[in-house]
Amino acid sequence: MSAIQDVVSNSATSTDVAEPTATTASDIQDRFLKLLVTQLSNQDPLNPLDNSQITSQLSQISTVSGIQQLNTTLQGLAGSLASSQSLQSTALIGHTVFAGGNTVTLAGGTATPGGVQLATAADSVKVNILGPSGNIVRQLELGPQSAGVSGFQWDGLNDAGATVASGTYTFQVAATSGGQKVDASPLMAGVVSGVTLASDGVHVNVGGVGNVTMDQIKLIM
Repeated sequence: MSAIQDVVSNSATSTDVAEPTATTASDIQDRFLKLLVTQLSNQDPLNPLDNSQITSQLSQISTVSGIQQLNTTLQGLAGSLASSQSLQSTALIGHTVFAGGNTVTLAGGTATPGGVQLATAADSVKVNILGPSGNIVRQLELGPQSAGVSGFQWDGLNDAGATVASGTYTFQVAATSGGQKVDASPLMAGVVSGVTLASDGVHVNVGGVGNVTMDQIKLIM
């Protein structure tokens, strides 16, 4: 492989790395042209470079330059999309959203909402509210539910009809269809108080839930 091809190959390899490097497309082109002139000046008169070789090398350097320019454009586009998504996400502030989790908070006889995500429709959905020791405090019958997300509201009472102490409770969900188990995931709800643009995307600060990414939000109310 010629020195020019070495430059092209090494430069092409460097473009596979997501992080920017010190070598720019302009630097590569300058080095390529200098090496090409040197190679032409010192070629063997009895065995000159073939036109097809020069054409091939020019094609390779054009490809490397194009890839670097494309990477730069894509990085700029990704940054713009992230900023745009962050601005759009601020519209969620003040809204109640549901994300993965299995806790409800009871204060003054009022509990935060909970939710269930079903893979398919179910003819029976049950929610068990559990106390600190894992005992069942209350069983809620949600009845038939369609596939997707549905919410529920616990009234803060136990199965005997008495108000239970304020605090944080966990819950379990179980769903069946025709006697067969249906995949069901618990969801917890909270009010969005802020939005943060992090290195891995937009994070939404949900009260009682914590920071969640946009793809973790299953329902917006």
